Amino acid sequence: MSALRARLRLPLFQAPMFLQSGPDMVIAACRAGIVGSFPSPNARTTKELEAWLRQITSAIDTESDAPWAINLMMHRSNPRRLDDLELAARFEAPLIITALGSPLEAIDIAHQYGGRVFADVINPELARKAIDSGVDGLVLVTAGAGGHTGQLSAFAFVEEVRRFWEGDLVLGGGIVSGRGIRAAEILGATYAYMGTRFIATEESLADPRYKNMVVASSAKDIVCSDAISGVPANWLRPSLIQAGYDPDHLPPPGEINVGDASGDPTRWRNIWSAGQNVGSIDAILPIAQLVDQLEQEYQRASND
Repeated sequence: MSALRARLRLPLFQAPMFLQSGPDMVIAACRAGIVGSFPSPNARTTKELEAWLRQITSAIDTESDAPWAINLMMHRSNPRRLDDLELAARFEAPLIITALGSPLEAIDIAHQYGGRVFADVINPELARKAIDSGVDGLVLVTAGAGGHTGQLSAFAFVEEVRRFWEGDLVLGGGIVSGRGIRAAEILGATYAYMGTRFIATEESLADPRYKNMVVASSAKDIVCSDAISGVPANWLRPSLIQAGYDPDHLPPPGEINVGDASGDPTRWRNIWSAGQNVGSIDAILPIAQLVDQLEQEYQRASND
């Protein structure tokens, strides 16, 4: 068993979610025994990010709690990426999850203080590039994931990557239960990545209307489109309608611009993402209770 797995109650990462994951979610997840994470742009400025990191590191017991992770958008359009990386290093983030860009800059810095870098990838080609750059683990984002999503089946993606990578794999895309966590392990992943289920938690930064929409929705309410952010993502149909879009006639995609998305949240406040697993979410729970439930489901699945 790896050193990271030994510190976890479940082989689970609470996935970083744009505008929904914050310090309260990270702290609650780590205290419950799973990896808690958040995207750095959720803190609107580097000064706010520094305050968040101070709050997280002050609240988490490195001996008894699970480690935390920061998600860095490494796309060249993100003007904060190096400043955020410097803060991650200053607070010695145990895990850095890179997305939308090369992980190389993060690897060079994280390895100096003993941190580990996992790269978020959506296909085997990107997985190979991340491995060549020296990552410690891969996050495979497959079809069905909330927010920016992959297009490959989890079965196909894990099988192909396991042909050339024996290291840590985190599998995301439609996982909502302890059964799903166990299934990810059986498939060949080391950990599961769960985001959408954590939107409907008390610690989530999501608007209460958003949480209620997640609880009320089902798979038929998910629209996959690159019209909003320039990257294929799964969106809640009712939120597209309330933002003035026709879900069946969305505009063509624009350019990817992480800097614009992180700097001006107004366009995202009423456009809400979710994974294909929303139909299995029926309550807003505190994270401690949710992880208890997931552990019970996981143990039953492991004993069957």
